[in-house]
Amino acid sequence: MPALPASLRRLVPDRVRDHVALRAVSVGLGIIPPRALHSDEDVALLASLARDASRVVEIGVYEGASALVVCDVLDASAELHLIDPFGEQPGALRRGWAATEWATRRAVGRRCRAASAPRVVWHTAFSADVARAWPGTPVDLVFVDGDHLEPGVRLDWDLWHPFVGAGGHVLFHDARLGQPGGRGLPGPTAVVDALFRGPAAVPGWEIAEEVDRCVALRRSAAG
Repeated sequence: MPALPASLRRLVPDRVRDHVALRAVSVGLGIIPPRALHSDEDVALLASLARDASRVVEIGVYEGASALVVCDVLDASAELHLIDPFGEQPGALRRGWAATEWATRRAVGRRCRAASAPRVVWHTAFSADVARAWPGTPVDLVFVDGDHLEPGVRLDWDLWHPFVGAGGHVLFHDARLGQPGGRGLPGPTAVVDALFRGPAAVPGWEIAEEVDRCVALRRSAAG
């Protein structure tokens, strides 16, 4: 089923556009695309970091827009791990917003089922639970875009960064509030500022690149 043209979608009132059940059906059937929560600059940085990666972990999938970006640049031999408990998550999404697992799986599956697509592994759970059960396999990129409250963002960093090897990256979304040309939210920004800016920065990690809402941290060979 072809998606509705953007010109028609813009005419839909917000109360209909944001209705969880209607969105689930529309996204799941391909009537509308997944809602994009990232700017063009954010998307370009995410794609550049994921390209040539062997294993990517995305924390916070929502309707799957950013997962599709990663899927498009990964090789067939790569793995994309998608983590989201789904449903309404006040620390991660606007009030009244929620994603439906069925719809997101269908939206991602339509694009990631080609022979050239990576292996997609779904984790319908909170990221901390997935990290605690992680077998220790190395990860090239962790995209932290789930819980946006400071304790949740810090927990994602604490639990996931040990799996990232030298030269790998952790990418924080919404982490540039108050930075020149930046945007973001208090939680992710506070974690990045405390850990990576200033004289007390975490050793072995450096800010590799930052654009709009995103900050990419790279693990050095010595880290």
